[in-house]
Amino acid sequence: MAEIGAILRTFADEYKKTPAKVKALDAFIVYALATAGVQFLYMLLVGTFPFNSFLAGILCSLAFFSLTVCLRMQIDPSNKDFSGISPERAFADYVLANAVLFLAVWNYMG
Repeated sequence: MAEIGAILRTFADEYKKTPAKVKALDAFIVYALATAGVQFLYMLLVGTFPFNSFLAGILCSLAFFSLTVCLRMQIDPSNKDFSGISPERAFADYVLANAVLFLAVWNYMG
């Protein structure tokens, strides 16, 4: 148990160094997962009568989560893999990908 506490303290200390923009994206990522969780819980309690709508909602939340994780990876200054991509370009790609995603989901829901 002491090892887990040390790991959590180290994580908290390192996370304090994270820029505010990245922390805001982290909150958005948690929101996307929570939305998918609430939809799944609703499905368990009520059912999946309009199955297309349920499937579109869950897949939209999960795809939105993955796109936001990709944006976080691209704008994180500590990640050297994406050093050639400006934050503005990464955000423009993110907005375009989300527009395509939401149009596809809207079309699938019928």
